Amino acid sequence: MSAPLRVGVIGTGALGYHHLRHLRSLDGATVTGFYETDAARAAKVSTELGAAPAATLEALLDAVDAVSIAVPTPAHFAVAKAALSRGKHVLIEKPITTTLAEADELLALAKGQGALVQIGHIERFNRAIRAAWPYVDEPLFIESERLAPFNPRGSDVAVVLDLMIHDIDLVLTLTRAKVTEVRAAGVGILTPSVDIADARVAFANGAIANISASRISRDRTRKLRLFQRNAYLTLDLGAGSGELFRLRSDVNLAALATQAQPDVAAFVERIPLEAPEGDALRLELESFVAAVRGGAPVPVTGEDGRDALAVALQIVGDIERSRAAMTAARSASARTTGA
Repeated sequence: MSAPLRVGVIGTGALGYHHLRHLRSLDGATVTGFYETDAARAAKVSTELGAAPAATLEALLDAVDAVSIAVPTPAHFAVAKAALSRGKHVLIEKPITTTLAEADELLALAKGQGALVQIGHIERFNRAIRAAWPYVDEPLFIESERLAPFNPRGSDVAVVLDLMIHDIDLVLTLTRAKVTEVRAAGVGILTPSVDIADARVAFANGAIANISASRISRDRTRKLRLFQRNAYLTLDLGAGSGELFRLRSDVNLAALATQAQPDVAAFVERIPLEAPEGDALRLELESFVAAVRGGAPVPVTGEDGRDALAVALQIVGDIERSRAAMTAARSASARTTGA
């Protein structure tokens, strides 16, 4: 494609606003406009970013080659289907949809229309992840922790689909193995849904991942730890930094074993992990434009998004079964006590 890609943004809330802000200045793309159902919000965004709001979704879709979809999760399917039905390429914020049936329908539609689908798993573009990639070598054990203060935005779905799905995608990407078992627990504190969740995911290659997420914490934490043969990586996704601790190739473990208190530096080398600076959202949008223009493959495919959703729904299902069993046990206990 030689002409600039005509792009639009659907949904300009807290996140979609920044999609539009970045797209205005990307090489190879020109913003045709955006669509926002809230008229007051549309007017504010138009004034601040100098972009034209479309009167209807259909009007925007008729004027673009591709769209970035940043509407609430329950609306992903309907909006993406409308775009794909017109042969428009789509970047869909995570998760791809709320059900696997919806995801499958979108992927089939995209294939039939020859349209690209990219999913907004933005942590793939995190500086710490980009710095760690050259050192990742079949991790055997992964721990992830993602904590955030409560925000009503996103609370229409369980924390698993709101926050944990970021780490589910990362774990699947890092292990590149089939999931064989999922066990999870979770509770609702501020919403009827699940606000805190822990999951243990086992893989066919023997790897294990423990994933924790909470949206009712005081502070923000986004950390990932990977243990692999002779090495350990610790990543702070919030700071975009990380370190690798690796067993030295020239170490004599037998000799070290004779020392009462061996110096760690004698057998482990510490390597700061570094990658070029870069705004993760901007990098994500650049990759989408490049993929649509034919200059690069889609980095986070619709199939990737479906895989992450499938594991997330397994986790939600296991939590719901556990909660139902607990409720039944309490009811039985109350009946017994009452008797």
